[in-house]
Amino acid sequence: MFTFNIYLRFFFLIALLPLALYLSFEFGFWYSFPFYLFWVVFLVGYLMLGTVQSAAKMMEKMDFLGAESRLNLTLSPKLLFKTNRAYYYMLKGTIALNLKDNENAEKFLLKAKETGLSTGNEKAMVHLQLANLAAGKNNWNGALMHFRNAKKYKVTDPNLRDQMRQYEKALANRGVLKTAGMTNRGMHTPGGKRRRPKMK
Repeated sequence: MFTFNIYLRFFFLIALLPLALYLSFEFGFWYSFPFYLFWVVFLVGYLMLGTVQSAAKMMEKMDFLGAESRLNLTLSPKLLFKTNRAYYYMLKGTIALNLKDNENAEKFLLKAKETGLSTGNEKAMVHLQLANLAAGKNNWNGALMHFRNAKKYKVTDPNLRDQMRQYEKALANRGVLKTAGMTNRGMHTPGGKRRRPKMK
């Protein structure tokens, strides 16, 4: 997908408005109208799309610091389209996770989840990352909850599917899945029969 260079966008934002104003004073509004129009298009595109797409490309190259710097050129995530805003928070959380900043990673990933991601792959990935963060704090109930949520979504990315299988094995090795299953079996459900204690 085509990505407009953010620095070129900044150049046009700086150059087009003075040019449009000059043409308005010298020759009239209609001579300057195309320049005003292009300036508005560049401005709206910057405010509502931000720098998410170019930052994502840096992430693909494992350039986490470069991706973070590029995301910081976004004026405000609140002005972004909802999808871009959710993806912005997901990228910020993933970058923080890779830079070992777990506190900010959890904060941004929760924001991404609450904002609403568009695909099952993205939703499952966020829950899997949150499960890892919970496990890192020995919060195995939280890890299991997020992992179960991750499994609810349709995952088409083979790498993510493999990560989820590996994580399930890790939970099983620690006995987390077994413990959860035993807990569920031990719970009394309404309408179910209670086993009578053996008579001595």
